[in-house]
Amino acid sequence: MRKKIVAGNWKMNLGFSQANALVHEVLHSQVVLPENTLVIFAPPFPYLQSVQAVLIGHPGFHIAAQNCHEQESGAYTGEVSASMLQSIGVGYVILGHSERRQYFGETNAQVARKARRALASGIRPICCCGETLEIRQAGRQQDQVHQQLEESLGEFTPDQAAVLVIAYEPVWAIGTGLNASAPQAQEMHAFIRQWLQSRFGREISEGVSILYGGSCKPSNAPELFACPDVDGGLIGGASLVAGDFLKIIRSF
Repeated sequence: MRKKIVAGNWKMNLGFSQANALVHEVLHSQVVLPENTLVIFAPPFPYLQSVQAVLIGHPGFHIAAQNCHEQESGAYTGEVSASMLQSIGVGYVILGHSERRQYFGETNAQVARKARRALASGIRPICCCGETLEIRQAGRQQDQVHQQLEESLGEFTPDQAAVLVIAYEPVWAIGTGLNASAPQAQEMHAFIRQWLQSRFGREISEGVSILYGGSCKPSNAPELFACPDVDGGLIGGASLVAGDFLKIIRSF
């Protein structure tokens, strides 16, 4: 049975005291995670260790980094390697986020290299894919997502694919006031799962968690999470407010 996951991507937000207060509020809310459900916090790099320390003794709660470098080590000022993340207990890393692609020119090939590096360090990649409004309006959303999947994950072995998490980001629905409907989300998630099956077989495709990452909020989370191929959410703004994040967690 594949995992149900709610992952909070804090992006470049919150001060140190705010970050710790948010995590404490979530943990002390006495939220009961359903069986096979995970909650992941993805804070900025400086807070990873402090958040990790708070999560000790709270099964089902994990941390993720928001990025990692594709090389093991070297003269890459300002970068962080997967082995560094592994050394402090980070279990997941977000790769290929739409903002990394848009603002930093990250390519599918880079996502592939970063994901392999993460896997080699024992970290599970949360690999993002998704289309822009222009592509959606042209009706080519599946073509773009297919290309992203092929070029970033297509050369993986079945064993590597089995530990992936995939996040579908309809870029046109992030911070734009537009919303992807539950049927639109389900259609793309089913397409991604079919791609996984065609590449790696049915058993692996049925085991990979696919998260929705397009402005998931307390108001639409229950409907989205009820879709058969939507296994949770990669949450942005709503993960910065403990009450909203808890409502999304409880949507399961």
